[in-house]
Amino acid sequence: MRGLIATIWSLVLVAVTAPALAQSATKIGQHNAWGTYSYQASGGKVCYVLTVPTDKQPPTLDHGDMFFFVSQRPGQQVSYEPQFIAGYNFQENSKATVTIDGKSFSMFTRGKSAWVENAAEEPVLIAAMKSGSDMRVQAKSGRGNTTTYVFSLKGISAALSSIARCK
Repeated sequence: MRGLIATIWSLVLVAVTAPALAQSATKIGQHNAWGTYSYQASGGKVCYVLTVPTDKQPPTLDHGDMFFFVSQRPGQQVSYEPQFIAGYNFQENSKATVTIDGKSFSMFTRGKSAWVENAAEEPVLIAAMKSGSDMRVQAKSGRGNTTTYVFSLKGISAALSSIARCK
């Protein structure tokens, strides 16, 4: 599992930051399905929690590496920002939908990433993640394929608590 998390960390870091930062990343811990990490960026320390899907549909597609993470960037006044990263480019101008216990959240997409469309809903999504058991993300690939991913929420509360005092 540690090797998988290290590989995931490397891929996420490349996807969202400058490659030079990979050497300064620190693993904070592992909380069931969620790993916790931090690194020093030009705007200050960044902490985040990260997981990979437990299920990818349809199984006939090459989905690439998929991640869901929540970041804290205190130096930029960003607190608990959810992001979904796909192993492919999303269809242009498409939306991804996150569903937890029947409650849905819309995410706008750009390239391989998706963020909550209405920033005011970010805390509501985080609260739903803390109380749910799993999370489903549906998106449309650049080739027009509808894809669905299931992420375990086991350990999310402990993982988020471990980065609460990120400074």
